[in-house]
Amino acid sequence: MEVETARRDVAALDPELLQLPELAPGALRENSTIAEALYSQWLTLPETSKLVKSLIDDAKAGATLNVAGSSTSTNAASSSSLPSMFPAGSAPPLSPRSTSGSPRVMRRSPGPSTLHTSPLKLVSEPVREVIPQFYFKNGRPPPKDLKEQCLSRIDHIFFGGEGLQIQEFRSVTKDICKIPSFFSSVLFKKIDVACTGTVSRDAFVDYWINGNKITMDMASQIFEILRKPGYNYVTQEDFKPVLKELLATHPGLEFLQGTPEFQERYAETVIYRIFYSINRAGNGHLTLRELKRGNLIAALQQLDEEEDINKVLRYFSYEHFYVIYCKFWELDTDHDFLIDKENLIRYGNHSLTYRIVDRIFSQVPRKFTSMTEGKMGYEDFVYFILSEEDKSSEPSLEYWFKCIDLDGNGILTSNEMQFFYEEQLHRMECMAQEPVLFEDILCQMIDMIGPENESYFTLRDLKRCKLSGNIFNILFNLNKFMAFETRDPFLIRQERENPTLTEWDRFAHREYIRLSMEEDGEDASNGSGDVWDESLEAPF
Repeated sequence: MEVETARRDVAALDPELLQLPELAPGALRENSTIAEALYSQWLTLPETSKLVKSLIDDAKAGATLNVAGSSTSTNAASSSSLPSMFPAGSAPPLSPRSTSGSPRVMRRSPGPSTLHTSPLKLVSEPVREVIPQFYFKNGRPPPKDLKEQCLSRIDHIFFGGEGLQIQEFRSVTKDICKIPSFFSSVLFKKIDVACTGTVSRDAFVDYWINGNKITMDMASQIFEILRKPGYNYVTQEDFKPVLKELLATHPGLEFLQGTPEFQERYAETVIYRIFYSINRAGNGHLTLRELKRGNLIAALQQLDEEEDINKVLRYFSYEHFYVIYCKFWELDTDHDFLIDKENLIRYGNHSLTYRIVDRIFSQVPRKFTSMTEGKMGYEDFVYFILSEEDKSSEPSLEYWFKCIDLDGNGILTSNEMQFFYEEQLHRMECMAQEPVLFEDILCQMIDMIGPENESYFTLRDLKRCKLSGNIFNILFNLNKFMAFETRDPFLIRQERENPTLTEWDRFAHREYIRLSMEEDGEDASNGSGDVWDESLEAPF
C-alpha cells in the first residue's frame, strides 16, 4: 500500500531527485515514459523499499525529512544512499557538478548569486574580430604618406597662394592628377562650379584629395570628371568638351584648325566609335563598369603620349575617320547627310543583298537616330560600316545576328539562313559561276563554327569561333564570300605577322591609300599592289 502511494507521486517527481549520475535530468524531463519506467524499476529494488518505508515512517512521526537537493550535504548524502541503475564500475565518470549551475538550486538559493564561481565561466570569451571597412561610398581615403606627398606637389604648383586660370591648369591635370592632359578644361570647370575663371589651392584640395579622387583608378577618375552631378552614367554630350580640347592641343590634329566643319565631324566620329565598342547595352548611357571593361583608358593614355594621331588606331586615328566620312559621302549622292536603301545597296560595289539591306532599314539591329523615315544618318552609318568591315568583333556579331534572326528567338535556324542565302545563290547564277547548294554550305558552316547543337546557331556559338564573321559574308556579302573562297596565302601570312591589327584596321589602311591616291589624281594600281588587295572590293 505504501509502495502504491509512492508510485502515484511519479507525475510530480523532479528527475533530479532520482540522483542518477549516468543519465542527464533533461532527458528524463523530455520523456516522462522513461522516467516512469526508471522510477518503477527503482521502486522494486530492496534498498529502495527500505528507504521509502523509512521516509514514510519519519513523515508519520513528524520528523524532519532528509530530502535530496535541500543543501550540498544532504545532496551528497542522498546521492550515496540511493542505489544506482548500473552495476558498480560499469558507468563512465561524470564531470563535477556545481550547485550554483543548477537552475533548481538557483531558484531556491536565498543568498547572492554565485555565477562568477562557475567553472563554465572560466573559459574566456571568443575574441571579436574587427573586419576593416572595405566599401567607401565616396572612395577610399588616401593614406597619410600619399596625401602628404600630393600636398607637397600642390603647394609647389600653387606657389604664391593665388589660384590658377584654365590655361595654367594643364600641369595640374598632367603632373598631379596623372590623367590625360586634354581633360584639363573639363576638370577645371568641374572644380570651378561658380565659374570664377580661377581654381584656388583649397578648392582643388577639397575636390581631389578630400573627395578621395586621388585613390581611385584612372577609369573611375575620368568617369567622375565626365559625368553630370546626380547621374551614374556618361553620355555622348559629356565627351564633346574633351574632343574639343584634343582638337585644339594635339599636334597631330593641327592641320584641322582651319576647317571647323571637319573638326566637328572628326569629334562626332570618335564619340560614335567609342560608344559602338564600349556601350554594349546600346542605350547611349556609358556606365563605369562598361568603361572599365573597355580599352578606352589605354587609348587615352597612348593618345596623350603619341604625337602621330594615326598611330592611335583605337578610336582616334584621323585616317580611320577619313575613310568613314568619305565612304558616307560617296553614298550620299544628294549630300543631305542622309542615305536611303538605294544608296546603301551601292556600298562595296553592290556587295550586299537586298534582303540584308531591308533588314538594316527595318531597324532591327539598331534604331536609327536620323529621325527621318526611311533614311539612315551619319551615326547610323558609322555603326553599319564598323559592323560590316570587322565581323570578328562582338558588337558586329550582335549586329548581324539580329539581322539574320528573323523571329527574334535568339537562334539562327537553317530556314533563316537559307532565306538570305537564296539571293546569294541567284547572284552566283547570274554571274555564270558554279552555284554552291545551301546543303553543302550549311555543312561547311557547321564544321566551321562547331555549335553545341548542330540544328541551329546561337550567339554564344558565334562568339566562341574566330571564323564566325565568314558566316555572315556567306549569307549576304558576295564579294567577301568569293574572296574568302579564293583567299591569297600571302595575305594570310600578312595577317599572322600582325595579329594586333583587326579586320577594320586593315580595311581602313587599304581604303585610305586608295582614297588618298584618288584625291591626288593618281592611278590606285600604281605603287600600291603590296598594300591594296583589289579582289576584296571587286565588282561581281
